Amino acid sequence: MTQPGKSALRAEARATRRHLAASFPGAAGKAALFVDVLPPGPIVAAYCAIGSELDPEPLVGALLVSGRSLCLPVVLERDAPMIFRRWSPGDPLKPDAAGCPAPLPLAAVVDPDLILTPLLAFDDFGGRLGQGGGFYDRTFAVRPGVMRIGFGYSGQRVPRLPMESHDIRLHGVLTEVGYTAARKV
Repeated sequence: MTQPGKSALRAEARATRRHLAASFPGAAGKAALFVDVLPPGPIVAAYCAIGSELDPEPLVGALLVSGRSLCLPVVLERDAPMIFRRWSPGDPLKPDAAGCPAPLPLAAVVDPDLILTPLLAFDDFGGRLGQGGGFYDRTFAVRPGVMRIGFGYSGQRVPRLPMESHDIRLHGVLTEVGYTAARKV
């Protein structure tokens, strides 16, 4: 059950993110400059930005140059954890069960070492406010060893987010001002 305050937080965070996206169009390129401070791992799960989400495209290019392989999440069932399929820029995509662009079924299923996740808001303790579908939290729950990294604007940081029992904390967040590891709760 979602806390009543989360829908109000989401509405406010969406408005903030839209404002940040319009005000800082170069933020994604600046964030990509910090590719070398991301935690290690040969396979990184990116995502296809929707709406005002910070677009990981510049970071994807930097990850490829640094020798990492990429994959994208795929929702097969709305209430199940996501799977990940190998992906390179230019590979064909089609909408998955959640309507997000995803690699075709012929792409190999892989296990990422690091998952980049979009967000509406984040805090210093690894709290992440997502869209509310639970796709990332369900996926993180079955992949406890994977590094969970939020990707967003520094202006999406809030003092503290409410966390529910099913919410899984991030290990850190990458923004246009750098990478910050989550503080212990």
